[in-house]
Amino acid sequence: MNLIECKILLAEQLSLFRAWTYDELVAEVERTRREHECLEIVEGKLSSGEAFQIEFNVEWDDVPGRDVRVLGALTVVTPDPSWLERLLDVPDATDSFIMSSDGTFAGE
Repeated sequence: MNLIECKILLAEQLSLFRAWTYDELVAEVERTRREHECLEIVEGKLSSGEAFQIEFNVEWDDVPGRDVRVLGALTVVTPDPSWLERLLDVPDATDSFIMSSDGTFAGE
């Protein structure tokens, strides 16, 4: 697994959600909470041929009705994970952003 490739791929996919409006993200916060689902799952293969999965989630950052956080977690999929790998289920790369109600990105 190439960690740099994983981080670049995750950042590219996460940037797609940065183009959404605040209102679109808020609607997804409500939908995903109501339906107990994640925002989106992306699957593919790295240049090495290893399979990966990215799970995106959207939630209120701190206070409901204010800033929205979008989080992505990329995991390289192991064909036959050991019981310990299944128990830990730690992503190989993570990234996130926070959007304020005025459409700006917190901390940037």
